[in-house]
Amino acid sequence: MTSKHAVSLVTLGCGRNEVDSDELAARLDNAGWRLAEDGADADVVVVNTCGFIDSARKDSVDSLLSAADSGAKVVAVGCMAERYGNELADALPEAAAVLSFDDYPDIGDRLDDVLAGRTRPAHAPRDRRTLLPITPVQRSASTAEVPGHGPASGPRPLRHRLGGGPAAPLKLASGCDRRCTFCAIPSFRGAFVSRRPDEIVTEAEWLAGHGVRELLLVSENTTSYGKDLGDLRALEKLLPRLAAVADRVRVSYLQPAELRPGLIEAIAGTPGVVRYFDLSFQHASGTLLRRMRRFGDRERFLELLDSIRALAPDAGVRSNFIVGFPGETDAEFGEVTAFVEEARLDAIGVFGYSDEEGTEAIGLPGKIDPALVTERATELSLLADEMCTQRAEERIGATIEVLVGSGGKGWAAHQAPDIDGSVTVTGGPVSAGDLVKAQVTGATGVNLEAALL
Repeated sequence: MTSKHAVSLVTLGCGRNEVDSDELAARLDNAGWRLAEDGADADVVVVNTCGFIDSARKDSVDSLLSAADSGAKVVAVGCMAERYGNELADALPEAAAVLSFDDYPDIGDRLDDVLAGRTRPAHAPRDRRTLLPITPVQRSASTAEVPGHGPASGPRPLRHRLGGGPAAPLKLASGCDRRCTFCAIPSFRGAFVSRRPDEIVTEAEWLAGHGVRELLLVSENTTSYGKDLGDLRALEKLLPRLAAVADRVRVSYLQPAELRPGLIEAIAGTPGVVRYFDLSFQHASGTLLRRMRRFGDRERFLELLDSIRALAPDAGVRSNFIVGFPGETDAEFGEVTAFVEEARLDAIGVFGYSDEEGTEAIGLPGKIDPALVTERATELSLLADEMCTQRAEERIGATIEVLVGSGGKGWAAHQAPDIDGSVTVTGGPVSAGDLVKAQVTGATGVNLEAALL
């Protein structure tokens, strides 16, 4: 533990990966490794990969190859490494090791092996859902490794913050029990496991002590939080505790079919919790959603939005949509375009369907011609940009609360940092970490300008 070899961590993908990297950094620090900001100064570069879709996997491979060019030894961890294991190791000899989530508790020893030239065979890919009991309430007794669920050590969680700024992700849970036909995430992330409320609050207090003013609550499915703890209202009870720790709390990754009235009320009415709803609609045609093994339709989704806005008219709402799913008819595509026109969403992501290994959808009939998928994705993206611009313009004249990041730009309550647009604050000096009131004076796309009050 006195060698102080240097390691650099590169994080790709979502906020959940960011939390996992912070856990790895803490474990490496405890094991005597020195954390280097620049890969050029590192003996080993650990790349926390993303395995979500093909473009993310390509970015992960590019990052691994780029790190190898630095002359450091390169280690792959994260979702892509977990998903492909020895297949990735065989295809990418530039990586000195491909590690599983099961290696995280011993990450210091694994990197010692890498530096010493000791070869460790990569794991064979497997479905991590099989590692946990089928019954959710029995999962807490399992010894399966779940990244980002490291125990607190006294008042300090197993976390070393790698990123800066006034906002940070805080993991509520890992894994997913849903069986969406297009998604492979549960197979390599595992079944759904909630973190204990006291552990989450301890980590929130630690983050607040390190300058974090906004907590971004992340998971694969936040609306399931607490089901394995025997309390489906656990999130409603947790939110006030977190709001007492940080200035702002933001809830993300909500499943529309599981969004209970009580949770809507808690997000809309708890002081300190921003009125923001990250709703995973994916489509608006009831028949197509059934083929996705999801629930709802255009009418039900509009009713859900009405119920949210009845409590919080200024609420921010974002969602993602998949077009070109197998068998998508012109009428079904028309349902999703009509919904986007009616829903008044603040931020929208559009994805063209592509086959994912290990998913049920890969074997469904009625595959759409790739050129038509691209055409529909382009059409919906243009419509989404137009509708989100209109929604932003509706906010001109409104008073908003802005958390300032770098360069005088920040984000309002209806905007998640880095993904939903930004606010440029004028009319006075502001510094990173300031939480200020401002009046919206203009909009360019989803980005706002606002004068300091």
